[in-house]
Amino acid sequence: MTISAVLRQKGNAAISVTPETPVVEIARIMAARRIGAVLIVTASGQVAGILSERDVVKAVADRRNGVRCLAAEEIMTREVIMIGPDTPVEAALEIMDQGYFRHLPVCDTDGALLGIVSIRDLVKFRFAKQDHDVEALKAYVTRSFMH
Repeated sequence: MTISAVLRQKGNAAISVTPETPVVEIARIMAARRIGAVLIVTASGQVAGILSERDVVKAVADRRNGVRCLAAEEIMTREVIMIGPDTPVEAALEIMDQGYFRHLPVCDTDGALLGIVSIRDLVKFRFAKQDHDVEALKAYVTRSFMH
């Protein structure tokens, strides 16, 4: 089970904005699309950062004047851990657990963005796989008793 299988199941759409995008606009995008993070991508298509709900909440808490005048680049997480499509799902979950974050961009070996996975995507994928495995075992046991 690799990340490429998760992307095939969920789709590879990743919402991205530029570093100059106002935080208020990003919050609206996240609320409208019911997502917890957006990628900050440069004009050349490289991932410059990630901005999550946690980043927005922290900025609101840290700034008495609010976030109305802030741009993504002012509060985004710049040191983004990325994974490749061949990363095992278990390894991605471990990375998220160790780093205390819930989203991982997926890039190819050249750094081109392929998508993003959330912890919800990975857990949902694992449950679907487990359900499939249980059904396969039930079918196997049933066939064994029939012969």
